[in-house]
Amino acid sequence: MDLPMEDALENYFQYLLVERGLSRTSIEDYRSDLKIFLEMFPDRTSTDKLLSSDIYDFTLKQGEEERSSATISRRISTLYGFFQFLAREGYIASPGDRVERPKSSKRLPVVISREEVEALLDQPNPDKDSSSRDKAMLEVMYASGLRVSELCALKLKDVHFSENVIIVSKGKGAKGRVVPVSPFALEWLSHYIDGARKRNPGKKSPYIFLNREGEPISRQYFFMQVKKYAVEAGIRNADAISPHTLRHCFATHLIEAGAEVRAVQEMLGHAHLSTTQIYTHVSTRRIYEAYAAFASRK
Repeated sequence: MDLPMEDALENYFQYLLVERGLSRTSIEDYRSDLKIFLEMFPDRTSTDKLLSSDIYDFTLKQGEEERSSATISRRISTLYGFFQFLAREGYIASPGDRVERPKSSKRLPVVISREEVEALLDQPNPDKDSSSRDKAMLEVMYASGLRVSELCALKLKDVHFSENVIIVSKGKGAKGRVVPVSPFALEWLSHYIDGARKRNPGKKSPYIFLNREGEPISRQYFFMQVKKYAVEAGIRNADAISPHTLRHCFATHLIEAGAEVRAVQEMLGHAHLSTTQIYTHVSTRRIYEAYAAFASRK
C-alpha cells in the first residue's frame, strides 16, 4: 500500500494533533524537522520509496553538517516517530531500533479538575441531535478512558449495557480489552442511540457515532468540538484541551481516588506499566499544588 508523501505527512500531523494532543506550535516543529529530512532525500516522494536505512543515513548526514547533539537527537526522534506511525498504519515495515534514540524526560499530560471536566461535559445540549451525540461521546470517553480513535470506531456490538462494559476489539497495537464504563455514561449513550441516532440517515450503520451524512464521526471533528466546548465552559488554557485530555483526566482522577496503577494500565490498554505511572506523577503534582495554595492563604 503506497501513499504520496504529502498525504502521509498530513495524516501524521493529524495524528499528533488529535491522538497525541500536541499543540500546533509543537506540530510545526515536527513539520520543520521532516521537511529537512525530505530536502536531504528528495526522491522519497511516497511511502514505498522510504528505506529502513533512512534514519541511520539521515543521522550521518546531520553529523556531517556538524549539527548540535541536541538538534540531531530531536530530529532523529521526530523521524523515528514518523516511521513508527507509518508502520502502525501498514504503509512501511517497522523501523526497528537501528539508531539509538536519546532518552528524554516525559512531558506531563494536561489534566483539568473534576469540576472543569463536569463543566466541559455539561456544554452540549442533549435535546439537539448533534449535541446529543457529542454529549454521549464526552461522557463515554471520560468514563472509560478510551483513545479517541477507539471512541470514533465503536460499534453497537461493542457496548454491553447489561454488564456496563465496552469491548475494545482492536485498540492501539491490535490488542483487545474489556473496559468498564459507568451506568451514568451509558444512560447518555442510550439517550443518543434511542433518539438522535434513530433519526440519522446512517441508522443501519454498525458504527455508533455518526455525522449528519450517516458516516462514522471523524477524529478531527471531535477534536474541534472538544475545543469549542472547552472555550464555552471557560476552562483555563482551553487551547490545550483535546479529546486526549479526557483520557488523561480519567486515569489521573482514578489514581487520585485510590485505584491501583496496574488496574488503570489494563483499562487504558498500555503495554508497559511505566507509561501508566506518569499519571501518579501528575496526581502527586496536583496534591502539592493544592497544598501550596492552601499554605499560602493568609
